[in-house]
Amino acid sequence: MKIIVYAICKNEEKFAARWAVSMGEADGIYVLDTGSTDKTAEILREKGAHVTEEIISPWRFDAARNASLELVPEDADICVCTDLDEVFHPGWRTALERSWQPGTTRASYRYTWNFESDGREGHVFWLDKIHCRRGYRWTHPVHEVLTWQGDGEEKRVTAEGVQLDHHPDPEKSRAQYLPLLELAVRESPEDDRNIHYLGREYLYYGRWDDCIATLMRHLRLPTATWADERCASMRYIAQAYRAKGDDRTAETWYARAAAEAPHLREPYMDWARMLYSLEDWEGVAFLTGRALAITRRERTYITEGAAWGSEPWDLRAIALYRLGRLREALTAAERACELSPGDERLRNNAALIRREAI
Repeated sequence: MKIIVYAICKNEEKFAARWAVSMGEADGIYVLDTGSTDKTAEILREKGAHVTEEIISPWRFDAARNASLELVPEDADICVCTDLDEVFHPGWRTALERSWQPGTTRASYRYTWNFESDGREGHVFWLDKIHCRRGYRWTHPVHEVLTWQGDGEEKRVTAEGVQLDHHPDPEKSRAQYLPLLELAVRESPEDDRNIHYLGREYLYYGRWDDCIATLMRHLRLPTATWADERCASMRYIAQAYRAKGDDRTAETWYARAAAEAPHLREPYMDWARMLYSLEDWEGVAFLTGRALAITRRERTYITEGAAWGSEPWDLRAIALYRLGRLREALTAAERACELSPGDERLRNNAALIRREAI
């Protein structure tokens, strides 16, 4: 079985060597350098990668990805698309080969998007950028996706044991994302996914009214049926209303988000954070309880690390303490400490509650 890694890059010399070593279990590494002015291409070549240099103008991520895919030899069985700020755990090839069955077209695998300051995993979900050589094209100017254009139906597998970690450059600019997302929506005005992403991007930029209007548009689309993403749009609308000072409308949207996807912790936690800021301790205790009752973490990008770490227990401990429910508060505080053992504030809170509870 011939496995080829392919990627695009620009000015990533700080990651190039680490990435190439991580990808070394493949039979070949092919990289499209889109205009580096540092030593990225030189380092990659030294590590055995095949590097082609080409300027993509006007810039689009899908055009660059497709150009990099064209570099992959036609006799490749499996194509693995990664970015240079990502690292595979050793043994990824064996795990991939074990899961790849005859007729497979695409594989999903575990992906850690970020890490907490103490090294614990943050945002974790399952990615699917491993695919067969023929039948796929990348589409959309940004937040590009693999689109199946082959004969018949896709056959997907889950590559248990394949783990890819993302270690992003905090200095890297997101400035190109917004105009490219606006372009994506102009090109495909009925694409619910891109409209959702555009609304979220407006939230990041503090464009509250544009965020609300765009995400309302997302929710009205007949194709926007995935409850998890609809829930996320409702949460972002609520956050925008909060930023505008309209807590009453924000809470209405948090309630709608929780009703839309009651199997997710995230809407309950967003709502609990709001009530925490308002010192509504009964509400915080209730909502963190609802969140913690959910023990199955979905494998999609919608899940967020904070909802699955110490925060639900921390907020619950504080709320229960304020309500005078000291023994319950102590249990929650101790659980928060277990999940974040290096957090001094959590340890101090637990010690304070313990002195009063015993």
